[in-house]
Amino acid sequence: MASGPPIATYVSLHSDTVYVRNLEERVKPEPLKETLRVIFSEYGNVIDIVAKTNLKAKGQAFVVFDNPESAAKAVEEVQGFELFEKPMHLAIARTRSDVTVKITGDEEEFEAHKRRRLAEKDKKKALEAAEEQKRLKRPMPGAPADARPVKNARGAGLKPTGPAAATIIPDEYLPPNRILFVQNLPDGFGKEELINIFSRFEGFREVRTVPGRSGIAFVEYETESGAIAAKENTAGMSLKNGEKTMKVTYQRQ
Repeated sequence: MASGPPIATYVSLHSDTVYVRNLEERVKPEPLKETLRVIFSEYGNVIDIVAKTNLKAKGQAFVVFDNPESAAKAVEEVQGFELFEKPMHLAIARTRSDVTVKITGDEEEFEAHKRRRLAEKDKKKALEAAEEQKRLKRPMPGAPADARPVKNARGAGLKPTGPAAATIIPDEYLPPNRILFVQNLPDGFGKEELINIFSRFEGFREVRTVPGRSGIAFVEYETESGAIAAKENTAGMSLKNGEKTMKVTYQRQ
């Protein structure tokens, strides 16, 4: 096993979670987690192991200890250890895990932690989608040097419909902001009903309906955190006894 920086360097990061990468991607999550638990339990009490199957997360895992010292010791001792004929690459995770916050904090702290994590996830998706959009807008090889992408006129928050629609960031990947765009509302579902739903979240400011356009509305909050909490708790909500499922995204800037 390779030797890295002193344990004190890792402990100073105040994280009890170890990020593990370069794992064998063909091993299924459950056997992988069992093997990791056997290895890392030598260094402390392992309270959770996260390993997912989606393409971007393959070959990676998070091992959560009950204290930063155990995590630091594991990183120092296990760095470079070969598992399934591949050397593991370890680092202290930059943020605390959900399970750690749930154990050490109260419900309010846990919910705030989840909102921050989800907001960061949304921002990351938005950046990735923006990069893809830039890539798609670049002129094709052999195209005239002065070729320009087709512009698409649209209203704020409304879905694009023009020829360039495929290059627009999907609603689900828009970065967080203070205004939510609400869609797929049932006929006759008015402003008061929306206020009843969204006013229970901190920093609620107003609901704005769109004249001549039924089924959509905008909801504004004083802070981004209020909008994040509202979105995470209302997206996919069934309305009018399941007649419609409400779609809630951030307003397109």
